Amino acid sequence: MSEPKSVLIIDDDSDFRKAIQALLEASGYKVQNAAGGRDGIQLAKTGQPDLVLLDIMMSERTEGFFVLQEMRRIPSLRNTPVIILSSIYSDEPKFRVDPEAGWLPANLFLAKPVEPERLLKEIARLTTESSSAITAATGGRR
Repeated sequence: MSEPKSVLIIDDDSDFRKAIQALLEASGYKVQNAAGGRDGIQLAKTGQPDLVLLDIMMSERTEGFFVLQEMRRIPSLRNTPVIILSSIYSDEPKFRVDPEAGWLPANLFLAKPVEPERLLKEIARLTTESSSAITAATGGRR
């Protein structure tokens, strides 16, 4: 039997962290969370999560952008899938973060509030893809 996938939530909204943690744990994931970017990067380094859920606007308006850029500079976290969950993501023409633009190295952007079914589906997809890539690259060793 395989070990449960681990997810790190980095978000300054404690109610949101608790709700998403409850959803993920009920779905069989191992969850850690951090209230800010600095703590999140430390937890990611020590815990090596299978996936990170990251907010953008925390103590600073663009903190999540810097957290993601820093994670991509750390060799052990470079390929960790990251889903940005943010209320700044919108389909409105006034402001739109385009995940296809490539300027921000996240795997997926989802708007808050997020639909639980969609979030679970995307986490399962990204952690499966990531595990397959690691297995192929290491010849079955992780």
